[in-house]
Amino acid sequence: MTSTVFDSELFRDMFGTAEMRAVFSDEGYLTRCLEVEAALARAQAAIGMIPGAAAREISARANFAILDLERLRRETEVVGYPILPLVKQLAAACSAEAGGYVHWGATTQDIMDTATVLQLRAALELIEKDLDDILASLASLAKRYRDAPMAGRTHLQQALPITFGYKVAVWRAPLERSRERLAQLRARVLVGQFGGAAGTLASLGDKGLAVRAALMRELGLAEPAITWHVARDALAEAVLFTGLLTGSLGKIASDVMMMMATELGEVFEPFVHGRGASSTMPQKRNPISSELILACAKLVRQHCALMLDAMVQDFERATGPWHVEWIALPESYLATAGACRQAKLMLAGLTVDTGRMQRNLDLTSGLIVAEAVMMGLAPKLGRQAAHDVVYDACRAAADRGKPLLDLLSADKQIGPHFDRAELERLLDPRNYLGSAGEMVDRSLRG
Repeated sequence: MTSTVFDSELFRDMFGTAEMRAVFSDEGYLTRCLEVEAALARAQAAIGMIPGAAAREISARANFAILDLERLRRETEVVGYPILPLVKQLAAACSAEAGGYVHWGATTQDIMDTATVLQLRAALELIEKDLDDILASLASLAKRYRDAPMAGRTHLQQALPITFGYKVAVWRAPLERSRERLAQLRARVLVGQFGGAAGTLASLGDKGLAVRAALMRELGLAEPAITWHVARDALAEAVLFTGLLTGSLGKIASDVMMMMATELGEVFEPFVHGRGASSTMPQKRNPISSELILACAKLVRQHCALMLDAMVQDFERATGPWHVEWIALPESYLATAGACRQAKLMLAGLTVDTGRMQRNLDLTSGLIVAEAVMMGLAPKLGRQAAHDVVYDACRAAADRGKPLLDLLSADKQIGPHFDRAELERLLDPRNYLGSAGEMVDRSLRG
């Protein structure tokens, strides 16, 4: 039986991916814990703390196949953590001599935190690949529609002309920054944990720091300057990163959903027979990918708050906030993988209707470029006077249902300065795109 969308046979590939589930599965986690225990034994053997033969045997036996999962589950519920039961099973799988050196000088949180960091390393690699694919799709769309005019909207009202390529480039910019953040946060997040019971490595005498350094070399992780048992900012950052990423994807999804509305009809998610269909309305084509992206983004935002709350930990080992991370971190990365998957599907095959964009531009019969006329008149009449003249014409055009061009052409204050042909040029949305195209080019070069 399943209980959440992440493990549901029905929903799991809508809110996650098989690859990310594997990273955060029980098998994935326990394998990482065993990997840390094996690396610890090898590190201690390398500096002469435990026999080399013991380290080799521990490394050979430290694999998922040795575990009795049902027994591990029962004992974890009793202990509250999985490491003591796991260490018992690993030690029992080794000879008596080698088994006595398993988990030497470590504490539960050392193993669990470092296993989490190893999971994060794999998770970030998956997100990086997805993000690269999304950025490539957006770059392609921005180039293709660099000069395709459409209505820009502010406060849900038509404002000024833009191009669809410009809109896509705006979508892409925060994702490019997320790509930079991902590269930057690795140095802060991919740091192992090893401090012993209270973080001071007292159980290893004067060799504690040498063991820690050797352990991190074994695992390919950075060595911390000081134990971070209760300094959780790096793991919080790892989840806040997913909040920024999914928030940026959510902005795209929100725009696409509204642009798919019947009244706009400017873009559509890729057509797949039956996708987005209604059980009662045959004409429906619902924005399924966008809806799922938004749902994932909302979930991740809640977990960002949880991770910030979990940073407030008591003394040298926390009495509860740590457990919140076990929920928030895996679910954040699963939901982020799900959002990325849906974004890749949507953007790689997005249908763009430039004809409908042009018709929507024409809906207001020139009102969307009223600013162009105002700015053209400003040097002749002064800015405020030009604003008032054009404002009055816009109100009359809206009230009487007449084209703005006709009213402007008949205005006696405008006639001495612009003939009808010049007004037609000013009222052509293609002539009032500003630096949109150059901004697209710059953003893609950057």
